[in-house]
Amino acid sequence: MDCCQCQGIEREFSAEAAESEREAYREEGPADTTQDLIEAILPQGVEGLTLLDIGGGIGAIQHALLRAGAKSSTAVEASSAFAKAAKEEAEHLGLGAEVSTRHADFVSVAGTIPAHDVVTLDRVICCYHDMESLLGLASARANRMLGMVYPRDSWWTRLASTFGNLYYRLLRNPFRTFVHRDRAIAAVLTGNGLQRTFHKRKWIWQVAVWSRAD
Repeated sequence: MDCCQCQGIEREFSAEAAESEREAYREEGPADTTQDLIEAILPQGVEGLTLLDIGGGIGAIQHALLRAGAKSSTAVEASSAFAKAAKEEAEHLGLGAEVSTRHADFVSVAGTIPAHDVVTLDRVICCYHDMESLLGLASARANRMLGMVYPRDSWWTRLASTFGNLYYRLLRNPFRTFVHRDRAIAAVLTGNGLQRTFHKRKWIWQVAVWSRAD
């Protein structure tokens, strides 16, 4: 993957980071906001549905949805270390046959990926420079719903992102974080025929599900 941010993702989300997240997942389960997203999606019904999990880390969302009756999951992960860990964890849990894992920049390969019933992006748009392309391509592939965890559009998250990016710059790490405007996010999703059906704010993060009208 040639984009500068993708190179930063490869460096930031290393094998060590993947192993640390896998250990935490096995000991404590999904992160709080990830669990919030799972619990927002499950009541809408996932039996027999397909999942496209973009940047899903080690796969906590796909594991939960598959256990709840989802038919299959396609994972697209920009970090080679996390793609490897996600595949291994799915096999460890006996879900390897239902999961297809791909190491790629989703925006670059979206044209080769068909629509799925459910699309998820857990702390993903905050790690990508071109939100409009990423979210536009993702939402176009959501037949029923799209779920996200992303930073609150607030002064304190923007301040934290500014200082964080200064730190990365000093380290000569091309990775950057982004706090995209809520109205810009909503414009992309409503433009693709989705409407928000769930929303929960926390101090740093917010969790939302957008559903396609019948």
